[in-house]
Amino acid sequence: MELKEGLEPASPNAQYFNSSVLSVSIIGVMQSEIPIEINEARAISLLNDVFLPINTRFSSIMVEDRKGEKQWKRIEVKLEEHVNFPIFPNGLLPTSYDEYLEDYISNIAMEHFSQNKPLWEIHIVKYPTSNAAGTIIFKLHHALGDGYSLMGALLSCLQRTDNPSLPLTFPSYRRSEPESGRKSVHGRVSQLCSFIFNSVSDFGWSMLKSTLVEDDRTPIRSGAEGVEYQPIMVSNMVFSMDCIKHIKAKLGVTVNDVITGIIFLGTRLYMQEISNKSTKSHSTALVLLNTRTMSGYKSIEEMLKPNSKVPWGNQFAFLHVPMPELKDHKSPNPLDFVLAASKIIKKKKSSLGVYLTGRVLEIVKKLRGPEATSRFIHGTLRNTSLSISNVIGPVEQVSLDNHPIKGLYFMVLGVPQNLIITIVSYMGNLRISAVMEKGFLDPQRFKSCVENAFEIILKAADDEIPI
Repeated sequence: MELKEGLEPASPNAQYFNSSVLSVSIIGVMQSEIPIEINEARAISLLNDVFLPINTRFSSIMVEDRKGEKQWKRIEVKLEEHVNFPIFPNGLLPTSYDEYLEDYISNIAMEHFSQNKPLWEIHIVKYPTSNAAGTIIFKLHHALGDGYSLMGALLSCLQRTDNPSLPLTFPSYRRSEPESGRKSVHGRVSQLCSFIFNSVSDFGWSMLKSTLVEDDRTPIRSGAEGVEYQPIMVSNMVFSMDCIKHIKAKLGVTVNDVITGIIFLGTRLYMQEISNKSTKSHSTALVLLNTRTMSGYKSIEEMLKPNSKVPWGNQFAFLHVPMPELKDHKSPNPLDFVLAASKIIKKKKSSLGVYLTGRVLEIVKKLRGPEATSRFIHGTLRNTSLSISNVIGPVEQVSLDNHPIKGLYFMVLGVPQNLIITIVSYMGNLRISAVMEKGFLDPQRFKSCVENAFEIILKAADDEIPI
């Protein structure tokens, strides 16, 4: 395909996430340990010297050709249009600034990016909240890349607080050991039959969930149209990574299995508190799977290489994972939530369901265009109850322009769901952020239920499973 000078084809996923049907963004929040002393001139200098060189997409806009295909076109960036310093009343208590910050994040979450300038912006909040002396907010369109790509980009702007000359390090999550020994012919045939059956059933179920079968309406899913345009609230929960790994070791599962199980149990407990009959409702989570073959982050240079194994962009897939029912609210078996999540996710990851779904998206795009594919993805999201996505953060404390970051989290916006869960690890802790429709879910009650689920699962793992 011959391109005009300065144009680069946008990936299919980039086109799907920036359409008239679907416009998905990511907000990253960094909580500064000290008052922020960055002014507009310094911010522009940092963006020009550090941020823009990371990837040409940060200096590009999306343009559409006659066939409806979108491409990246490089332009001259007016950085002052991308830097924001919100003004709040002076002299308030940190708890009051908490409310101002919540409202500010909700407002920028609902705003759509202008298509006439690059799809990112930064907001520097210099007012102290109860959680930080200042807050730095990055808002980036999902068309620029997925959580892995954008986290890698942001991390390349940061340095270790203890020693800026040393590289950042990340948690290492060992995979389960492969089964040893050769399988018999009968065993291999059985495994192949199971693989084929799982692939067909997984693919078929994903198609039904994306088109015809909706989740039940519950305290976490209204089923209303346009929920992605409603004001949001964010509830943050912090857990010890050592405790998560302790549960992992006890149950012989992965860290992601433990996190998913905690979220599932906490969500069911919340649903039970609001409406007892919803504990057995049909509710499905979309768990995002990174499809790159790697562990840990690679350099931006490595991501941008042709045929890289860790390419920049949107390299992920959705896994439809049904939430286990809360069978007995008086004596639920909390470990079932972790073990069920582990079993289902493992089975779906080892099938061809994700691959076949991807081929369907390609066919829809080829026959009906990217807008039709966006509608298909929109239906996939709208018919389910929640999404869960996670990224790993550095083990050490990091700093941005000599401002130590005490905490960080991210959120996904523009998704037609009432509840979106994101997870990030940082400095030995795991932060779960729940983005929810304001006025529909109760953020404090939901937070309490998830924290209670964590304690219940931790205790059950200690009581029932020997090391």
